[in-house]
Amino acid sequence: MRILAAGDHFVLNSLLVEALRAELGDEPDIVELTLPWPIEPFGDVAEVHEASGTEEQLIEALRDVRVCVTQMAPLTRRVLAVCPALKLFAIGRGGPVNANLAAATEHGVAVTSAPGRNATATAEHTVALMLAAMRRIPQTHGELAEGTWRGDYYCYDQVGLELRNNTVGLVGYGAIGSRVAAILRGFGAEVLVFDPYVTQDALAGVAERVELPELLRRSLVVSLHARATPETTGMIGAAEIGLMPAGSVLVNCARGALLDYDAVCDALDSGHLFSAAFDVFPEEPIPAGSRLLRTPNVVMTPHLAGASRQTAAEAARITAAEVGRFVRGEPLAHCANPDVLARLG
Repeated sequence: MRILAAGDHFVLNSLLVEALRAELGDEPDIVELTLPWPIEPFGDVAEVHEASGTEEQLIEALRDVRVCVTQMAPLTRRVLAVCPALKLFAIGRGGPVNANLAAATEHGVAVTSAPGRNATATAEHTVALMLAAMRRIPQTHGELAEGTWRGDYYCYDQVGLELRNNTVGLVGYGAIGSRVAAILRGFGAEVLVFDPYVTQDALAGVAERVELPELLRRSLVVSLHARATPETTGMIGAAEIGLMPAGSVLVNCARGALLDYDAVCDALDSGHLFSAAFDVFPEEPIPAGSRLLRTPNVVMTPHLAGASRQTAAEAARITAAEVGRFVRGEPLAHCANPDVLARLG
């Protein structure tokens, strides 16, 4: 069996090959293709999204290949049409946005994903940003690095906030939100959760389930962890921020579409929000003229909350495990187009 490891500069081919060998031994013929992400940004390739590399590169590399493991390669209708040997396309990311699932099903190709691969990394980064915003760490570091020692930061109206005995509201309680809740409990915070798909029983001993308006009113810190859907797009705007207590903190490491960033800037400029922290934005990269670049008390990172060495290794492990199941004829754990499985036998 020939397998293509189509890695990039984050999920390295060496990680993919090592995981495949651990799962399958030395028997498979593994060929490699290195995609340019993140040295070059991902983007749309034909009809698929957030992909890296070209259809031509992938078509050439998929010659006589039965299984492809990748994070970013573009599985388009054109690729599928000229690669008849391909039967499994294992994607090492949470959602298979770089694959045309309908076309894959038509061509008898199973597509799998790697849900939860970066959940721990994103949860830890969320709490790191939360703490940085609450204690204004980047701002004070920047001034100190420029030679300014400001004793007035010890004045009561300037000092930061603690998590202990304060309330943190989590909007969304999936793989990432649940991990954030567990970390926050270790700090001694009270945790509230708004998630229509989670029951109070599932939160027992960890958090209290409330509706969104109550969460906003009661929380010193609000952290977003919902998926971006038509229902959640723009779910936090000026009205919702207005419900938050004066001097509160807003964190978003989920998706930029959830939040009205102009409303956040207004709330920071007015002093209603103490600070805010973001890893995701309405437009990426952030445009040069964005208000976020000149609004005070904003902590930002460039959409890398899920980026850790463990995340890359976990992506390789999950995809290799799916290949192992495929080879042994076992059910796939994370198949995105299960209708195809009957055709594969």
